[in-house]
Amino acid sequence: MDYAHLTDLFERQFGRQCRLFFSPGRINLIGEHTDYNDGFVFPGAVDKGIALAIAPNGTRTVNVLSADLEGMPACSFSLDDSRRPDQRWACYVFGTCMEIAVRGFECHGFDAVFTGDVPLGAGMSSSAAIDCVFAFALNELFCGSRIDRFELARIGQATENNWCGLNCGIMDQFASVFGKKGQLMRLDCRSLEYEYFPFSPKGYSLVLVDSRVKHMLGGEYNERRQSCENAVAAIAERHPQVKALRDATHDMLDEVRNAISETDYQRALYILDEKDRVLEVCDSLEKGDYENVGRCMYRTHWGMSRQFGASCPETDFLVETASACGVSGSRIMGGGFGGCTINLVKDSIMDDFKREVTRAYRERFTIEPKFYSVTIGDGSHEIIL
Repeated sequence: MDYAHLTDLFERQFGRQCRLFFSPGRINLIGEHTDYNDGFVFPGAVDKGIALAIAPNGTRTVNVLSADLEGMPACSFSLDDSRRPDQRWACYVFGTCMEIAVRGFECHGFDAVFTGDVPLGAGMSSSAAIDCVFAFALNELFCGSRIDRFELARIGQATENNWCGLNCGIMDQFASVFGKKGQLMRLDCRSLEYEYFPFSPKGYSLVLVDSRVKHMLGGEYNERRQSCENAVAAIAERHPQVKALRDATHDMLDEVRNAISETDYQRALYILDEKDRVLEVCDSLEKGDYENVGRCMYRTHWGMSRQFGASCPETDFLVETASACGVSGSRIMGGGFGGCTINLVKDSIMDDFKREVTRAYRERFTIEPKFYSVTIGDGSHEIIL
């Protein structure tokens, strides 16, 4: 990330000095779509994300420029006007400001320029990085750092839910805010209790393969969340203690199979299986059994594809090719419908794996895949040059 260039761009655009902040994207080793079901997830922040140059301007107006959208003018909006900006990306900034104000904190006008190196639409939560970098920066600029990191993550989630049309859980924002270099975290999405797990597997590396099929989460994502809620409602009629699929058992779900659609049943079944896989992976990591971690990743992928219906032909092909190459674990990562696969690869076969995936994917889809090595990094913080 070229922070000096970002600072220069801000000074040219707004004519004064600024402060710099960074929030990362994230990977998730296991636990997909379990967050809004009050289950467990296993994410980590990465060294790619969103960098923000920002300074107060003494008004009630916000001016924001995306350095990555060439030729686009800065978006401006008033903090005293509840109408959302026309530009979709600006809704993340606007929503963050509104959510801070709803919580009783002051938010004043500012000028900002942001840029990112997290691939858009690749399942690495670039939108959460935008939410979190603005929430973190505004907390530092205007709120005296009084908003704790838990609430910053909730602000990011509420921004997506209330202003951007995505009924997501809290995992992405939590990972972006709480990330810690060299460590993954097991997060209980109900209690928000979390535990760090060192992740430096000897002889293995994590690599993302970008299908270059870009997903736009929204209706498809929300439909799957609705399926989970439908299953919970049916189960709760017999078991009132069940508030989310996290509370349900396989037997409880089987009891209501005829009371819900087969689609809802299969999606809920995937969630229950995935809930168990997260805990199995934690146990395997403590034992150093990375081969079983990989087996769990494959089971997650095919659950996402065949039960949850959140994959696509391109990502299925990438996972099939990874398996044929002897990769220990591979699965679609993120909300689904495209984006990246995350792969646990033995270092000894890494070059052959990349070569074969490139050849096979190009031959099948006439698309050149992209590869991203994953380094587990720190969460939201200020950059001091």
